[in-house]
Amino acid sequence: MSANEMDEVQAVTAAATAAQAVQEERVSAAARDGLDVLLQQALRSSLVPSGCQAAFAVLDDISHVQEKKMVVLTISSYLFRMVVMFHFSADAATRAHFARLHNVAAAEMSEQGLLDAIAECGNLCCGIFNRELGRYFPHLGMSTPNVIDRQCAAYLQKLNCAHIRHFAIDLAELPESPRFHVSLCVSAYAPLDFAVAAEEQVDTTGELELF
Repeated sequence: MSANEMDEVQAVTAAATAAQAVQEERVSAAARDGLDVLLQQALRSSLVPSGCQAAFAVLDDISHVQEKKMVVLTISSYLFRMVVMFHFSADAATRAHFARLHNVAAAEMSEQGLLDAIAECGNLCCGIFNRELGRYFPHLGMSTPNVIDRQCAAYLQKLNCAHIRHFAIDLAELPESPRFHVSLCVSAYAPLDFAVAAEEQVDTTGELELF
């Protein structure tokens, strides 16, 4: 690599780092915490069977995650775009979990039925998340679920996001259930600052978005 080429690479890297810093400054610490809290509450309402407790862990990255596919939804306004990604593999443990959620026998759930169940779960979760965000931000819109390959997750690092959070979710009462991984990626077009009070709880009855 020539000296000019090295200078160009360094300039591009410096510009990307500066853009990342600008993005991160747009989302306050309170807003980051609020987004994490609202998403976790929405996940408890949609991904966790009734009567079970979920343990959430925050991961620094998802390079070790083995799931092959993702269900992806976006929540957008003129202030931000949020991408929520549900990582999954179509294995027996995942099939059994979603069959339990939908009160059907795992043997009766086809491959397409499993994809539909995961997409419906993601849709329900983001519907709850979207509704709660509407208490703080106006004019929100939500996409339909899309299934993409996990390798697309590497693209997140190109988005210069203001906030990225990866959650691992374990169900203590159901040790046979897989560990679930969900990612949140926030791009901010303007400063975001809000706080979720400790006593504020998400309505766990859920809300299915229709299109």
